[in-house]
Amino acid sequence: MNMDITQSTMIELRDAIAAKQVTAHEVTEAYLQRIAALNDSLGAYTQVFAERALQRADEVDAGKVTGALAGVPIAIKDNLCTTFGRTTCSSKILEKFESPYDATAVRRLEAAGAVILGKTNLDEFAMGSSTENSAFAPTRNPWDTTRVPGGSSGGSAAAVAAGLCAAALGSDTGGSIRQPAALCGIVGLKPTYGLVSRLGLVAYASSLDQIGPMTRSVSDAALLLDVIAGHDPLDSTSADDDARGEGVDYLDTLGQPVDKLRIGLAKQYISDANDPQVNAAIDAAVAQLREFGAEIVEVDLPHTEYGIATYYIVATAEASSNLARFDGVHYGHRTDKPEDLIDLYAASRAEGFGDEVKRRIMLGTYTLSSGYYDAYYLRALKVRRLIKQDFDQAFTQCDAILCPPTTHPAFAFGDKTDNPLAMYLNDVYTVNCNLAGIPGLAIPAGFADVDDHRLPIGLQLLGPTFSEARLFQIAAALIGDQPAPLADYRLPG
Repeated sequence: MNMDITQSTMIELRDAIAAKQVTAHEVTEAYLQRIAALNDSLGAYTQVFAERALQRADEVDAGKVTGALAGVPIAIKDNLCTTFGRTTCSSKILEKFESPYDATAVRRLEAAGAVILGKTNLDEFAMGSSTENSAFAPTRNPWDTTRVPGGSSGGSAAAVAAGLCAAALGSDTGGSIRQPAALCGIVGLKPTYGLVSRLGLVAYASSLDQIGPMTRSVSDAALLLDVIAGHDPLDSTSADDDARGEGVDYLDTLGQPVDKLRIGLAKQYISDANDPQVNAAIDAAVAQLREFGAEIVEVDLPHTEYGIATYYIVATAEASSNLARFDGVHYGHRTDKPEDLIDLYAASRAEGFGDEVKRRIMLGTYTLSSGYYDAYYLRALKVRRLIKQDFDQAFTQCDAILCPPTTHPAFAFGDKTDNPLAMYLNDVYTVNCNLAGIPGLAIPAGFADVDDHRLPIGLQLLGPTFSEARLFQIAAALIGDQPAPLADYRLPG
């Protein structure tokens, strides 16, 4: 069969392998060759498991490995635990850490026959919006390598957009799947909290973190979610299977017609501060939905403006607690020749953590400290509840809310590194989704012209809990199921 392997979707590759039109070995080899050629300058992968991937592909070709993803090459974010390779979270403190177990999402991928190519770069411990905070090297946006790919799942987004894998897993605590998906021009889903097991996802903020798919098409995202979703008895926050509707198959329901659709527009998400091309993409989507017969409903989310402040109290408080385990004794880096136990803790953490992680630990420790707990943390939890109630009320009027995932296309390296608040505000349209525990889907919406470059922009669909099937249907109505174009990325020079 004459096919361009790295231009193909996940489902196309799966079907071609199953029909023996191409071997899993040939598919894996094609991606490994592309990684070898492009990754050094792109920085998408932190580790590549070439020998293991080819061995796995050979087992697929021999019929020893089967499943819904048999032979499909996938990348996983380097904050997902694996018994192979290292699990670094792009941090020096975990640079040599080898996990004794696999994350549930990884186990489910492999049970479905996927070939895991490697682990992708991220902002250290998933704390960032640009993948500039990696302890090893930044990841570059394949559409313009002078710009960021977004974060924290920037490595996964860049790998998918540049054709270095057929699909990838990311994690989303405050927009870390949806924002880089939008900036790299791909599909990215933050599932309902609890839909995908968090077992083996190195925790940043436990009440916000979720694992989700990053792909080039809506149907690929639906299939990947089918594989990784479902109850996990080893995760106490994992939702029961009947919560999402018994027997729901996201890929099978994708092609079903969507009737009497009501789409909400919230004034809080449409701002003059947005790039005009971002607002124009929303207007175009609204016009397209009206052509499909959808009713456009104005909804109010009055507590939206408090989302960033609430998020950066709740998330940093949980990070302060979660990252206390990395102390030079239990896990990770240990300083050489400490003077005493206190020096062991202090020096190990100072040497192992980067500046942004230290900043968030200090913020979280402060908000949890005596005298400030009630004023900051408890108040933030109350506002979080109000944000959730805003969404609950809005979804009595509409099936989904259409909004931008980002205010602008990808920004240049260094533009926001000296101003943490400006970097945090980059997530203004994504954090409330995590605070409310609802699903959010980012999809490509074309390109913006910025400084003689065509840069991707995206749309975001927010829905009630466990409405992923409906969000996929709306997305397919908007953009069809043609795969997003690969970035025309070449080696410099």
